[in-house]
Amino acid sequence: MKLNELRDNPGATKRRKRVGRGPGSGTGKMGGRGIKGQKSRSGVSLNGYEGGQMPLYQRLPKRGFNKPNRKAFAVVNLGLIQKFIDDKKIDAKAEITEDALVASGLVRRKKDGIRVLAKGEFSAKATISVTGASKSAIAAVEKAGGALNVTQSSAAE
Repeated sequence: MKLNELRDNPGATKRRKRVGRGPGSGTGKMGGRGIKGQKSRSGVSLNGYEGGQMPLYQRLPKRGFNKPNRKAFAVVNLGLIQKFIDDKKIDAKAEITEDALVASGLVRRKKDGIRVLAKGEFSAKATISVTGASKSAIAAVEKAGGALNVTQSSAAE
């Protein structure tokens, strides 16, 4: 193969549509905009405009509220922690902290903290300290003979 024989795959590249370049181009004269009217002019953006009728997004009822200072927790299930302990990615003998969970790759980032939920089986005798945990997760870890320390008062749920 030589440099002059290099070709892109057929169909990989497509020529740009050159608008308003004469009748032979197929998009000459009006440039595909039709005849007259608001949309044929430049500087018009009509997203959501319904010709004077009340737009759909204004006709529908608005409900709810998004709290501006809400906390977003990274969620981890006990079953996944157990799987990482079994795979020797997390050391169960040492205390399992949020930093250890991030370092093992179980959690990508801490966000406002890590919250442990009780989905899955947990059998390791481990000490876990995280920002939040569900009551059933705390009970499951204590049943396995470990301890789950919650650093914040978000244990109630």
